[in-house]
Amino acid sequence: MAKIVAIANQKGGVGKTTTAVNLSAGVALLGKRVLLVDMDPQGNATSGLGVDPRSLQTTVYNCLINYVKFHDAVQLTEVNGLSLLPANADLSGAEIELVNVEEREKLLRNFLRDRDVDQLFDVIFLDCPPTLGILTVNALVAARSILVPVQCEYYAMEGLSRLVGNIDRVRQSFNHELQLEGIVLTMFDARNTLARQVAEQVREYFKEVVYSTIIPRNVALAEAPSYGRPAMLYNVASAGSQAYLSLAKEFVSHGEKSAR
Repeated sequence: MAKIVAIANQKGGVGKTTTAVNLSAGVALLGKRVLLVDMDPQGNATSGLGVDPRSLQTTVYNCLINYVKFHDAVQLTEVNGLSLLPANADLSGAEIELVNVEEREKLLRNFLRDRDVDQLFDVIFLDCPPTLGILTVNALVAARSILVPVQCEYYAMEGLSRLVGNIDRVRQSFNHELQLEGIVLTMFDARNTLARQVAEQVREYFKEVVYSTIIPRNVALAEAPSYGRPAMLYNVASAGSQAYLSLAKEFVSHGEKSAR
């Protein structure tokens, strides 16, 4: 049974897709069978793994709306062990098309928890859009836990507390087993006093839920998507690549401890 993790934050620009792509790649490089599901109509996770969203005939949209089979939509990636269920602009239509569909919030859950998909992977990551619309709700209902990237900046705590409240609402209404997997501090600049203060605040409030690994601001992380590669395939020696490899090890270690 796969560990299904939604990577979500209602605030945009926090390194959510960067985390989804690079954590997925890192966990795959550690020998796990990983699937990344792109639930954002912008398709940034898709292009970040070297797949052109505009060239796709079959995406996660078709799986949810047209009941296309998983094997007809999944894409292999350059990273051994990492598969992608891609997205493109078609997915934006799902918000409207699902309005009158019964139990629309469970479509992704039913699709991913099918035996043909669930047993193929050790971990399934869901990259969510930066809104709490039907696509993000589908991801939170499908997931067994949620991982939250938090940018080390002024409004971080405000957005985080709002997100935790929404997680509680989803848990009560649709998915009683949804847990907070962890919080990842991103875009950290050690020279910035405010960044250090925000990191301390988040750790003080959420304690052991916050990952030890901190993701720094890094040129390689910014450049890698334009080459359609995770950072560790673009420049493995960079500080950003090393941070995500460290985060992947921490993530796998957490999973192994909780499984005991």
